Amino acid sequence: VQLVESGGGLVQAGGSLRLSCAASGNTFAINTMAWYRQAPGKERELVARLSGSPGSTNYADSVKGRFTISRDNAKNTMALQMNSLKPEDTALYYCYAREFLAPFQEYWGQGTQVTVSS
Repeated sequence: VQLVESGGGLVQAGGSLRLSCAASGNTFAINTMAWYRQAPGKERELVARLSGSPGSTNYADSVKGRFTISRDNAKNTMALQMNSLKPEDTALYYCYAREFLAPFQEYWGQGTQVTVSS
């Protein structure tokens, strides 16, 4: 399985961006997809996760009410709509996927940079 992110960029505080993740390969066993981010000097953290079908969602407290995760199973894509962006949202954003069958293989994309200017 390969994951490719797109949609990052530079935006002013208060603006919006939409990240996309395209999955290819043998994706039939993937039932969890998520977005993580890592800012310089900080650990990678979970931003939003979508599990199961129909999916249940989880969000980091810092993005609740501003970010929305979604998935299009027919197109094997996942999106993260980010509104009311803040400078502290600046980070490299990674797409993540995990299979529901043992050994529960995990996959990561290469990341897409989001920079929010004040």
